[in-house]
Amino acid sequence: MSTTGAHVPDDGAGGGAAGSTAAQVLLPAGWWWWQRRRSFLLDATLAAISAIECAFEGGTFADRVGVPAFLGALIGVLVGGVLLLRRRWPVAVVLVGIAMTPAQMGFLLSLVGLYTLAASEVPRRITAALAGMNGFGTMLVAVIQFQDNLDGSDDGSALRMPVTLFVSILMALGLTGPPVLLGLYVRARRRLVESLRERADGLERELELLAEKAAERAERARAEERTRIARDMHDVVAHRVSLMVVHAAALKAVALKDPRKASAGAELIGDMGRQALTELRQMLGVLRTSEAASPAASPAPVPDRPVSREEEEGPTLARLAALVEESQAAGMGVELTVEGAKRPCGARIEATVYRVVQEALTNVRKHAAGASAVVRLAYREAEVAVLITNGPSDGTPQTALPGGGHGLTGMRERVTSHGGGFAAGPTPDGGFRVSAMVPLQNA
Repeated sequence: MSTTGAHVPDDGAGGGAAGSTAAQVLLPAGWWWWQRRRSFLLDATLAAISAIECAFEGGTFADRVGVPAFLGALIGVLVGGVLLLRRRWPVAVVLVGIAMTPAQMGFLLSLVGLYTLAASEVPRRITAALAGMNGFGTMLVAVIQFQDNLDGSDDGSALRMPVTLFVSILMALGLTGPPVLLGLYVRARRRLVESLRERADGLERELELLAEKAAERAERARAEERTRIARDMHDVVAHRVSLMVVHAAALKAVALKDPRKASAGAELIGDMGRQALTELRQMLGVLRTSEAASPAASPAPVPDRPVSREEEEGPTLARLAALVEESQAAGMGVELTVEGAKRPCGARIEATVYRVVQEALTNVRKHAAGASAVVRLAYREAEVAVLITNGPSDGTPQTALPGGGHGLTGMRERVTSHGGGFAAGPTPDGGFRVSAMVPLQNA
């Protein structure tokens, strides 16, 4: 490709988008630099008109200088046909037009060539230089022609040269300025459209990335919510059911010997079952929100006993005493001690500490039947801590309580989600200890 070559996009009427479907058909690869049939037809038409014009002007010029007219017409056809190359070599087309200026040939060639040059990607300094050369040549030809026409006339001899120069400059500007300005406008408009298209494509890609990230965040949030609900359900079911199993075993032992005590035990099991149902209903409520909001949704079942405000709002540290009493009622030796001034620690943190104690006591009933336990709760300046320890089993037969191995994992996940620390492990005397610390700044 020549160094004078430059890519010039289609510049037909309508800018390409409004053209007919047939005009947008791409040409075969062997059709050189034309990307569309419309572009080829436009350039071929302009080249034919230019060739006819240059042939006529070439023959006239040949007669004037004493050269055979057919030779001048043939040269004019060749010069006018150069316009067919305007999209590939706009600089060469303009140079041919400048070279033909002394012969007063190539009016259409110069106009279209200057427009194509200004609209192409050729550097502006080259465009300005060639446009100046074309204008200067046009002005000189105009001056010479006016002088030839005025020779032998004495009218206005004093103003002859200024008028000639003024008219020549106007002609040069009129034949050079409009096509160059129009080409520069088309070039700037094309660049603006391309930049807007690139920006739109970039925004579309960004929106796609944002949508993907939003979908990923939503999926992570759903996974975290499922994990949280699974932890809560595990804690509630494991704690309440383990208590019910222990009481059921005791009820079986005293059912025939002490009917009154058996009746009290059955009532206690019923209360525990209702409490478990109430807590499960609270946790599953988030999954039924959309259904409950619908007018056609069935109303939530009414609990068999009044539900306290604390149970509606979720577990709190104020309910630790009741939790310990439940374990004591099941025959388990549990002691609760509180250090520091009691104060609100935030609903999420209090629920976390409560669930840790609940799961730890459940594990004691599962794995150390008959063992005593101590629950220590400490309110500190910047944190709340809890320690649950139990001794070894006293030989009481183990109650068949299945476990999934998720208790310690769930406790650790709860505590670390608040930026706290968790530790669990056996003690030297054969028991087990669970400790957790949750900072209050995350409340």
